[in-house]
Amino acid sequence: MKRICAITMVRNDGFFLRKWVEYYGSILGRGNLYVIFDGKDQQIPDFCSGVNVIVKDRVEGKVVKADKGRIRCISSLARGLMERYDLAIGVDVDEFLVVDPACGVTLPEYLDSIDIKSTVSGLGVDVGQHLEKESEVDPGKPFLSQRHFGYLSSRYTKASVIAGPQRWGSGFHRVKGRNFHIDPNLYLFHFGCVDFRLIEQKMGDREKIMNGWSRHLRKRVRTIRIITSARPRRWESTVRIMRLVQTVFRVIIAPNKPSDMSLRVVVEIPERFRNTV
Repeated sequence: MKRICAITMVRNDGFFLRKWVEYYGSILGRGNLYVIFDGKDQQIPDFCSGVNVIVKDRVEGKVVKADKGRIRCISSLARGLMERYDLAIGVDVDEFLVVDPACGVTLPEYLDSIDIKSTVSGLGVDVGQHLEKESEVDPGKPFLSQRHFGYLSSRYTKASVIAGPQRWGSGFHRVKGRNFHIDPNLYLFHFGCVDFRLIEQKMGDREKIMNGWSRHLRKRVRTIRIITSARPRRWESTVRIMRLVQTVFRVIIAPNKPSDMSLRVVVEIPERFRNTV
């Protein structure tokens, strides 16, 4: 069985970190989770018991500059861990790599069964609240039991899994010097848009606004509006088409990153995913 670890970096986000620890800890074991805290001014939550916790000096700078600093830190940790592990899952704290339940296996079992030469990606699903059909999210219940629609975005088709000492690009969007490979049974669910109220709270966070998060948060509001107003498409046929589109079309300035050609494709997430995250 391949040895697999999961890595994330977080600052002042206990809401998603609790879910992250619960999800990846349940399938990989807490001893194989590595959480980097961005800043020594943070308190380590009790729910991180059993997790490998690393506290670093704050990565300073606006969003773009800080993202580059954070990914250097994460890639450096991953390179060292490759002496002990075969694969590393690198994701933001609000991102969850899921194998299609139709496969009938766990995520570690699936990753063990496929050949990963350098990296593998799940198709990105940006999950958002449908304002007319869905109420505030209950963090004590599975997110996908409360959220039923997703925006198929190449922004979240990330190089989430690496084999060997690779170098991630900012935000895990690519691996430097390597092509991407979108697996037909993996999905990366992003929950940054899971609740409109949470986004409103972050918009009132002085630290985030000062560090350039306004534009990023406005994008999240836009995703919620797209999901609320869209007529959702059928999952099975649409994910196949979008996987092909993102494989064929690339970002012009970074051909090892997928592009969705700015298509606004919203799907209804099947019932079988309800209890996964």
